[in-house]
Amino acid sequence: MARATTTNEPVGQEKFGRFYLREQLNVGGMSEIWLVVDARGKPFALRKLKHELRFNFTARRRFLRGCEVLSRLTESEYIVGYVEHGKAEGTCYLLMDYVEAENLKELYARQDALLTENVAQILIDAATGLSHVHESGYMHLDFKPENILITRNGAVRLIDFDMAQPIPETPVKFSKNPGTPGYMAPEQLKREPMDARADIFAFGVSAYELLTNQKPFPGETPAEILAAQMEPAGPAPLSEHNLDVPPALEKVVLKCLERDPDRRYPFSGVMLRDLQNALYV
Repeated sequence: MARATTTNEPVGQEKFGRFYLREQLNVGGMSEIWLVVDARGKPFALRKLKHELRFNFTARRRFLRGCEVLSRLTESEYIVGYVEHGKAEGTCYLLMDYVEAENLKELYARQDALLTENVAQILIDAATGLSHVHESGYMHLDFKPENILITRNGAVRLIDFDMAQPIPETPVKFSKNPGTPGYMAPEQLKREPMDARADIFAFGVSAYELLTNQKPFPGETPAEILAAQMEPAGPAPLSEHNLDVPPALEKVVLKCLERDPDRRYPFSGVMLRDLQNALYV
């Protein structure tokens, strides 16, 4: 006679390591993000490298770098919470705090009321998170709406540090060109030396889009985007698209979008201070 077993394991649920997969939250080119629970039923967000990429050393190296960077960032309410990272069933994974949230790109695409009701606080919180990353010694290098989570009550969490690099003492040229072209600074697109001021430019692009529903530098290819960035007139004032943008806020965003990094904010903390002053926070 078979002996009866006593177990609290949920019946019929797919497992990954010691976790039970509840729901796929997102999928990208390199990884999947799942809502999982442990044996006690505690929920987490689990990001795992796609199965077909487990022997792709470039993808695995990038994934693990993102895990390591997140693990080294000092704790902040504006950055997704790190729990652990490792390997299960031969696949790399990152375990994070679970929050009910959508990324800013998704909310923007459907013009969610959450944005219009909380736009000032979202801008400040995203800048606070970016400043915290910089103060921890790293530049994000892929700052964009898709990597900004917004919870149901408007709280911000920055995610995805796969492209992040230590902030250099002086601008450096990278052998590869990390990032997303629409949010890249001119020096990135031209493959010139760069530093954390490239993140400040990316923040400016994201803020401009959020406030105007327009791209500051339209283009379908990196070459078209760079050509728009190099136009002598610069991007159109935000007030041309949205009369409700205060002049002080417009000044901050346009300073972030200067094509010459020496004309941008030198540090994200200074940008945050001016942003808070412009929004009377």
